[in-house]
Amino acid sequence: MISIEINFIELLPQEIICFKDFNYKEMRGEKMKDISFLKEKAKEIRRSIVSMIAEAKSGHPGGSLSATDILTALYFSEMNIDPANPKMEGRDRFVLSKGHAAPAIYATLAERGYFSKDELLTLRKFGSRLQGHPDMKKLPGIEISTGSLGQGLSVANGMALNAKIFNENYRTYIVLGDGEVQEGQIWEAAMTAAHYKLDNLCAFLDSNNLQIDGNVTEIMGVEPLDKKWEAFGWNVIKIDGHNFEEILSALEKAKECKNKPTMILAKTVKGKGVSFMENVCGFHGVAPTAEELEKALAELA
Repeated sequence: MISIEINFIELLPQEIICFKDFNYKEMRGEKMKDISFLKEKAKEIRRSIVSMIAEAKSGHPGGSLSATDILTALYFSEMNIDPANPKMEGRDRFVLSKGHAAPAIYATLAERGYFSKDELLTLRKFGSRLQGHPDMKKLPGIEISTGSLGQGLSVANGMALNAKIFNENYRTYIVLGDGEVQEGQIWEAAMTAAHYKLDNLCAFLDSNNLQIDGNVTEIMGVEPLDKKWEAFGWNVIKIDGHNFEEILSALEKAKECKNKPTMILAKTVKGKGVSFMENVCGFHGVAPTAEELEKALAELA
């Protein structure tokens, strides 16, 4: 037997080789550019979050900062939305189930162009559209009013099921808190989503292991979250919730999964981006002082 080694690359037209190589490099460059863009947007959103809460002298900085990168990826890379037409037909839906993190969604919507960033400094003030929890009747871009923990997933189920029933292509996204999944309604909703095979539903669990009274593990442990959601019939993906490459990859995998809803367990840091707020339970619902704001903005410059 004669062994023949063929270099298939040499047999290909030179134009094809150059074209393929050019496209690869181009796509790689665009990917890096996108990640850099998202990081800058997330930093700007964090600056808005601490500024508006400091101005209001009230609010929830810790959980807003931990969810920022997830919201940035959704609103600036993933979701089919139009800030100029918030009620656009076929738009993707988003539910902030942990409604006390309202500054995060407000800052994200303003950064995305739903309304002026100047309005952010009216947070929690009398007559403002930006109250302590999101109000769907007042603010464009808010799909559902939230605040009472544990209810958001049920609403998201309804949105996703509606798309199935009426053969619409939009997807529904939701962010939950890890302390929030201590609520029994969450698990009823988890069963419902799996039962109806809501593969157009993608949930993020903002797992920062802190709630208002302390560590989640000490107050009412919720682990092992991956095995629990899998047992309830969900497709489960575990990521670093501050790594944009992992967030975007998980979102792609969620779209590929059929006949199951997806739960993305995002390991996050409460107060992410501001050193003196990180992993500090006290900043769950306490506004930074003027001095602390100055320091925070310097770190986020």
